[in-house]
Amino acid sequence: MATRLLRRALSATPSLSRSLSTETQARTTTATKTKTFSIYRWNPDNPSKPQLQDYQIDLNQCGPMVLDALIKIKNEVDPTLTFRRSCREGICGSCAMTINGCNGLACLTKIDSSSSPAMITPLPHMFVIKDLVVDMTNFYNQYKSIEPWLKRKNPPPEPGKEIPQSKKDRLKLDGMYECILCACCSTSCPSYWWNPESYLGPAALLHAHRWIQDSRDEYTKERLDAICDEFKLYRCHTILNCARACPKGLNPGKQITSIKSLQIVKDL
Repeated sequence: MATRLLRRALSATPSLSRSLSTETQARTTTATKTKTFSIYRWNPDNPSKPQLQDYQIDLNQCGPMVLDALIKIKNEVDPTLTFRRSCREGICGSCAMTINGCNGLACLTKIDSSSSPAMITPLPHMFVIKDLVVDMTNFYNQYKSIEPWLKRKNPPPEPGKEIPQSKKDRLKLDGMYECILCACCSTSCPSYWWNPESYLGPAALLHAHRWIQDSRDEYTKERLDAICDEFKLYRCHTILNCARACPKGLNPGKQITSIKSLQIVKDL
């Protein structure tokens, strides 16, 4: 019995070898599929006029996402290229940038297979630190200003225990808690472009509404009063660029409209 199995194995080996050889040859003969990536470059150590630098990448030797191409360029072509990235799963928001004129996450944006070059630039109307990296300080300060944490006037019903919340109240937070603070929405908003120091922007206001709607929070009126301002809130003109730009499919404009409605009710 053992001898018979050994003979079968030996007889199958040449066939397997031919199959592997054919596969290897097919890979070798695959036509090169070149794509040009025009990437924004600016180095603060050697300040000069920013420019677009072209890189040629064989898509057959690269992953399907724009971030894959950027990593390949940095690892194999130009190690000076600078950009942020972390999770590669659309969770951290680090790799937000403008790809072919649209804000998005490089890790979630597929490489366009057309022959036209892909243009990659930093998020618009943000101070550039280097290449594709922008200064997020003002954006995070605005997020901090809305106090994105649970605030209570009374102690929990049971000390040391969680604060209960009904399923109905929990569902009110859908469409808000998923925000990853990538800034794609805020940097696509013209009102934010022209009033970055005074208008909170779609992302910060979406998070403000998330805590306003949280049934466990007891500072609803104070939160509404804090953002009831001509610039902080009412610079939003509901053109919904934010909804189109959000890589998580959220609608900050809708949440801002809800805040405005709550302000009217509060003032009655």
